Amino acid sequence: MAGEDDSITIVIPAYNEEIRIRETILRYSEEFPDQEIIVVCDGVDNTKKLVGEVAGERPNIHLLEFHRRLGKGGAIVKGLKAAKGDMVGFVDADESVNPEDIRGMFKALNDVDAVIASRRLKESKILKQQPIVRRTASKIFNIAIRAVFDLPFRDTQCGAKVFKGQAIRDILGDLETDGFEIDVEILWRLKKKGYKVIEYPIKWRHSEDSKFKLSHSIDMMHSLLRVRLK
Repeated sequence: MAGEDDSITIVIPAYNEEIRIRETILRYSEEFPDQEIIVVCDGVDNTKKLVGEVAGERPNIHLLEFHRRLGKGGAIVKGLKAAKGDMVGFVDADESVNPEDIRGMFKALNDVDAVIASRRLKESKILKQQPIVRRTASKIFNIAIRAVFDLPFRDTQCGAKVFKGQAIRDILGDLETDGFEIDVEILWRLKKKGYKVIEYPIKWRHSEDSKFKLSHSIDMMHSLLRVRLK
């Protein structure tokens, strides 16, 4: 059972995030001052330099630097493998979900193995909506995923998820995808092993600088189908 004394690791994949990464990691460091924050950088801009500067001032922040493109999923897996916390989570660098809600998600781990942020619960609050085309595509994708993978969740793609360390480490070696589809594969593999996962209502704000493009959806579905049909 998760407890107040359990250590926490938060993984932040950061591909070319120089515009906002400093503010994001400072906010997380302020909310989780004594907990491990791992920033995984695999881009070509100044993100690594900025993270390194902050890490030099705040010992709870750690930089994992790679000189090749990992993909969002690949970066998350690298971070999760390096994580030392009893409870482990990952969040997007754009801070669409605020650190206070992430703390609430960790607290909700008491009786479950994983908690995932959801924009589609009635208690959730959308502070800034996605464009209508993006919202429609997201809903269609989620319906298809729920059918193919038999997942009960209303929102698989919100970029904030937390886990008991034992549960996420149990499936890390099984993960095959390295893109935005990693969220679905993680949920599916947790379900296959009998772990309990719940959705958590959050306040969410769309980021105009999101790295996700609608064109990624087709590649995501192809990748997930390959995993599902093995």
